[in-house]
Amino acid sequence: DDPTVLDRLNIAVHPLVAEDRARFLARTADAPIVLLDVPLLFESGIDAVCHAVVVVSASLELQRKRVLMRGVTEAEFQVILSRQLPDAEKRARADYVVPTTGLDVARSAVKDVLADIRRWIAQDA
Repeated sequence: DDPTVLDRLNIAVHPLVAEDRARFLARTADAPIVLLDVPLLFESGIDAVCHAVVVVSASLELQRKRVLMRGVTEAEFQVILSRQLPDAEKRARADYVVPTTGLDVARSAVKDVLADIRRWIAQDA
């Protein structure tokens, strides 16, 4: 019920996450492709260090259904949404969008994204 709790938690946790991410990037520096899974990528500004951004996307109705199935209340869902950029803005800012309407659709889109990134890497080599 304390609206400042999440902000205080973020202040404590984010530096630790940033350190972990830096160690991961150092360990994978020679990898041709490195994936970062960052829930609030645009909101945190981490997109600035990415060569490409992939956004997974689902309709608001599907998001709501999935979240409520995990036991989150409608009010909690609304708080989560209020702390995020709207899905349409994330899609507009992304280099790639992976629809998550179904597992087969998502798998196919991920394969297409990886193929495109591999072509891009080969052209730069």
